[in-house]
Amino acid sequence: MSAVLCRILKDLGIKSTGIDPTEELLEQALARDPEGDYRFGYAEALEFPDASFDLVVSYLSLIDIPYLRKAIAEMTRVLAPGGTLLIANLNSFNTAGQPAGWQPDINGDPRFYVDHYLEERVDWVEWRGIRIQNWHRPLSTYMSLLLSQGLTLRHFAEPAPYGGDPDKADRYRRVPYFLIMEWEKPAA
Repeated sequence: MSAVLCRILKDLGIKSTGIDPTEELLEQALARDPEGDYRFGYAEALEFPDASFDLVVSYLSLIDIPYLRKAIAEMTRVLAPGGTLLIANLNSFNTAGQPAGWQPDINGDPRFYVDHYLEERVDWVEWRGIRIQNWHRPLSTYMSLLLSQGLTLRHFAEPAPYGGDPDKADRYRRVPYFLIMEWEKPAA
C-alpha cells in the first residue's frame, strides 16, 4: 500500500500495514513515518493469516505484478468476510497504448494509439525519469480474476481529471487513464 495512503489512514485513526517489494521505498516510508508498519513483501505471497484485514488496498500496483492471478487470490485470502478490496489502477485502454502512447497523426494532431488490447504483455515505460516494467492486461482479465474469487463489485469509476495542467487534463479526458474498483468479500 502506498506510504502516503498509510499516513493518511493513520491521521484518520485507522491502523494500516504497508507492503512493498522495494527496499528503497520502504526506507523512505519509515523515514517519513518511523512508527508506521511498513514491511517488505510481495502481493503474490502475503505473510498474514486468512481474514486478517477488513480493507485491502491495491494502489497502482496491479500493473507492476507479474503473477496477477496469485496476487488477487492472496489479497482475497487475507480479506475478512464482509471486507473491502479497493483497487486503483491504470486503465487498460491506457496501458494498451504503451510504450508509444500519444503520437502525431498524418495531420500532426495528437492521437493515442491502442494496439493488441487483448494480449497481456509487459512493456518498459518511463515516468518521471524512472524506467519500470508495467503489465498491460485487458480489463476482462482483472474482472474475471476478481469475480472468480467470489468477490462482488460494489463500485466502478473512471474518474475525469480536474484542475492541474489543462493540456494533460484534456489528454486524460480523451483516453481513460485511471480506474477505481470497490469489491466486497461476501460474509461467511
